[in-house]
Amino acid sequence: MDFRRRQFLKAGFAAGAAFAGSALGTGRSVAAQPKAARQVPGIYRIAVGDIVVTAILDGYVDLGTNMFPDATPDEVERLQRASFAPAGDTVRASVNCFVINTGDTLAIIDAGGRDFLGPTMGDMPRGLAAAGIDPANVDVVIATHMHPDHIGGIATKNGAAAFANAQLVVCGDDWDFWMSPENLNNAAEVAKPFFHAAQAAATPYAKTVRKIGPDEEVVPGIRSVALPGHTPGHTGYMVSSGNDTLFVWGDIVHSPMLQFPHPNWSIALDTSPQKAIMTRRKAFDMAVADRLMVAGMHLPYPGIGHVVRSNGFRFVPADWVYTLQAP
Repeated sequence: MDFRRRQFLKAGFAAGAAFAGSALGTGRSVAAQPKAARQVPGIYRIAVGDIVVTAILDGYVDLGTNMFPDATPDEVERLQRASFAPAGDTVRASVNCFVINTGDTLAIIDAGGRDFLGPTMGDMPRGLAAAGIDPANVDVVIATHMHPDHIGGIATKNGAAAFANAQLVVCGDDWDFWMSPENLNNAAEVAKPFFHAAQAAATPYAKTVRKIGPDEEVVPGIRSVALPGHTPGHTGYMVSSGNDTLFVWGDIVHSPMLQFPHPNWSIALDTSPQKAIMTRRKAFDMAVADRLMVAGMHLPYPGIGHVVRSNGFRFVPADWVYTLQAP
């Protein structure tokens, strides 16, 4: 070690000791910045060909493990430990939304839950603002299905359309099921709040709603895919441009930790559990065979990645993209 380096280290150590002594000796906090109390808004962009997709985090929901009727406590505990997740009788699920900018059309697929299911959701408007997206510029609001954590955010608390200039697009089977007064009257008491929430959120769009079927072009670059079972008209969407495709699959998965290794574990919210299981397996198989990038409303934020086979299936989050290739 030469003389200059020895002198530099000696001086640096002395300066550091003096700083520590002055800060700690006075009893003042070393940090001048108050500790943060919450995360910044969740926004993340990827390019799908010439289309820009922005993932918006609306919040999260804690699901009781008893909502998965076939899940066994021992296996749930094993999966929690393997995933470094908190042990207990709940699993946490993100609530994600996806803004699709094709260049000609600005669409949003699902809009979060507002306050329908509690205070851990409803951050979608803050995320849109942070991403520089004006709700008034949204042309189309696309619903995967009409559960409150997916369409609650399309309306404001005073009953107005949150996207004032947008058309609502939803599968006709789902609209007819949730908007039916007869279905509401015949529903079990525990299910009636879901009907009330769907009707409250959708009513501002009733005059302009567009009901679609399977394999239908919503706008150029976005095509519907029938994924029934979770609800009668549960629908996914293929977002495609050039050689790139993103499969937005809605609620194929509610708990990645539980349902990728055990695709036969349905959730109590499924209107047709066996059909939902068949649809989930079909979606997994398609994603694996075609190496599709998928986006899910309850996958860990930003909810984008791939599916691989591994003792059942496994979700592989996509690498973080630092620059967009789209113009």
